[in-house]
Amino acid sequence: MKRTFSLKDRLKSFTYAFNGLRVMLKNEHNFWIHCFATVCAVTTGIIFNLSALEWAAIVFAIVLVVAGETFNSAVERLCDFVQPGRDERIGIIKDMSAGAVLLCAIAAVIIGLLVFVPKFACALSGI
Repeated sequence: MKRTFSLKDRLKSFTYAFNGLRVMLKNEHNFWIHCFATVCAVTTGIIFNLSALEWAAIVFAIVLVVAGETFNSAVERLCDFVQPGRDERIGIIKDMSAGAVLLCAIAAVIIGLLVFVPKFACALSGI
């Protein structure tokens, strides 16, 4: 059955999305760590007056990690729902999902280093 476009339904989908972010903020401790890192990166970016391209890289890194953590949390909750007991196969799935977040975080650190190390070096050398 083909559904017609509904602006009301589209707007309602934003409600679900914001609810998902609210759940992350309320329940996921790692999400708070990422939020803290975000505040640090944005504050440092403001202090060093980043260019538009540098901001784009930092925003990309932030969103990459936060989205990765959100997907990981969703996978973990789904796994716990499907298999409440201990299961090696579910453990592997959870480990793989956590590994994906780790890769995102490593990429974000590399991006942060590429953007901020030259800024700190200039600041420390007095240039």
